[in-house]
Amino acid sequence: MTTRVWDYLEEYGAEREDILDAVDTVFSSGRLILGGSMRAFEEEFAAYHGMPHCVSVDNGTNAVKLALQALGVGPGDEVVTVANTAAPTVVAIDAVGATPVFVDIDPDTYLMDTTQVAAALTDRTRCLLPVHLYGQCVDLEPLRSLAREHGLVVLEDCAQAHGATRNGVRAGTTGDAAAFSFYPTKVLGAYGDGGGMLVRDEDIAQRMRRLRYYGMEERYFVVETPGHNARLDDVQAEILRRKLTRLDGYIAARRAVAERYAAGLAGTGLVLPSVAPGNDHVYYVYVVRHPMRDRILKALHDHDIELNISYPWPVHTMTGFSHLAGRTGPLPVTESLADEIFSLPMYPSLPERTQDRVIDALREVLAAL
Repeated sequence: MTTRVWDYLEEYGAEREDILDAVDTVFSSGRLILGGSMRAFEEEFAAYHGMPHCVSVDNGTNAVKLALQALGVGPGDEVVTVANTAAPTVVAIDAVGATPVFVDIDPDTYLMDTTQVAAALTDRTRCLLPVHLYGQCVDLEPLRSLAREHGLVVLEDCAQAHGATRNGVRAGTTGDAAAFSFYPTKVLGAYGDGGGMLVRDEDIAQRMRRLRYYGMEERYFVVETPGHNARLDDVQAEILRRKLTRLDGYIAARRAVAERYAAGLAGTGLVLPSVAPGNDHVYYVYVVRHPMRDRILKALHDHDIELNISYPWPVHTMTGFSHLAGRTGPLPVTESLADEIFSLPMYPSLPERTQDRVIDALREVLAAL
């Protein structure tokens, strides 16, 4: 059997009764869209983070896009972010008409190098968009300081960091707003697409709600543009409600998987994940590094082990973004990492026997290099 980087079937087998009950609860309620399950999930997700407002949407890309819009970011503005991220972060910036400006990343944690942000600012900069990548948090204090000094907003991309903390503070609770994805692979994942935004300000929250519903405040009456249909359906919301109660358990299981990898792969020559001081990593993915990455992946393929690269192409190198003409300086760390990083299987229900198979195969392959 092929070993892959992610699989949900073990988890579904354990949670099947509750997941199917969630579906039946919504189907029996008489309300499939903007119903009680969606409102309850928003309240519970906000409460988990100690935040007053969660606004749910249909996917993580729209969470970033609508959060940018609600914060007043648009055409002519610049958004400082990183190129070592999933493309949707930048797709959303482009969608509101803003221009991404990329800074390089820390060579140990692969997170935004916040020391480079000040030099990237111009009179067009409107937003700082750190990505809490792979399961741990960017240090937001330098960014908040810059934001206060220059009148900027901070939007946290938390798609990979549900439940992660830095110095005891949860991801998504420090910036002006935060965007989450609930794609199935995420630390808190739906059984389909989903997304959400956290925010403290009531007026911004209200604007987010209008923007996800065609710009309407009352049915059929548009009060704000450009809004569109970006609602989270109640089936996914109810499933997320049930899974939210298990989120801390998922995180504990991911950390246990990470500990087994750290023990099993010590001394092999692989560069294992580095956790920044003050961070509690939730291991959305377990990213390792080796200069012979491509040879390793080919050899593992011969062992019927298919792994992933997160991410093989920095965003600024993609032809689909060539029209943006972003003001990007040298990104040597970002570009070098793209040739060396790859992800090992990581999910809460990963069987130990499967993990051991990956560890044993890696040790064999690395010893033969």
